Amino acid sequence: MKFKAKITSKRSLELFIQVSATVAKLAKVCVLRVCQDKLCFSLAGPGAVHEARLWCEVRRGAIFHQFRMEGVSEELNEIHLELTAEHLFRAMRSAGKASSLKLQLTNKRRPCLTVAVELASQTGHPRVMVHDLPVRVRPRRWWKECPEPSVEAADASVHLPPVRTLKSIVERMANMGDHMLVEASPNGRMNLSIETDVVSIKSYFKNLGNPPKSAVGTPQDRDPESMVQVQVDNRKLLQFLEGQHINPTTALCNILSNTLLHLVLVHEDVSLQYFIPAS
Repeated sequence: MKFKAKITSKRSLELFIQVSATVAKLAKVCVLRVCQDKLCFSLAGPGAVHEARLWCEVRRGAIFHQFRMEGVSEELNEIHLELTAEHLFRAMRSAGKASSLKLQLTNKRRPCLTVAVELASQTGHPRVMVHDLPVRVRPRRWWKECPEPSVEAADASVHLPPVRTLKSIVERMANMGDHMLVEASPNGRMNLSIETDVVSIKSYFKNLGNPPKSAVGTPQDRDPESMVQVQVDNRKLLQFLEGQHINPTTALCNILSNTLLHLVLVHEDVSLQYFIPAS
């Protein structure tokens, strides 16, 4: 197995730092799946039914100036690495003013993902800062634990309000109860509400817009005024909003009635999906 990649564009470097920051907020231990055309981040292990799930994709051609990999075999041309997400973010954070960055799978007494950050200096001679991040190369029998997600057709799908606005509202509401009821309709409305024995509070959003029904599989004949709902753990929703650093061009909220809240952030070169099960 071999993996070596290089980022030389400042824009691409900033974006990859944002991705690593987001993943570190949403996962303690993650799996980095190296494919021919992309890198994928997911949570390590199958996870319990009630746990939130993460899937983030970074397109190879848009981010990396150089990219070379050889998987475990010709038939299974992938590499699955398990690592501490915070370690990756700390290494990436040191690359904020770098001229280039290299990622490489190395063996330094144990498998490592080596991050080499090239920094310019006043003397004209670049300095290189090297981070050796311990990784576990996951055997093929474990690959099925982290499959690419397949999502059922959503019962309702709307564009999210600005994430910063949504985060501010959820932060305030989260102090009033443990569970949030999220509702959405085919005519672009979305409600957030909390109800306990002592308090009831609700926030309304309208005219958010809906993605094309064909894009999310929403039933064509659904009443545009009907609200589809799911109740989720406040902490999981807030964790997603606080961890978002990608600045997406498109942000969607998909709801499977009383089953799943599926949040999607799409950037030109990156996509992130977060799955919060009903509580």
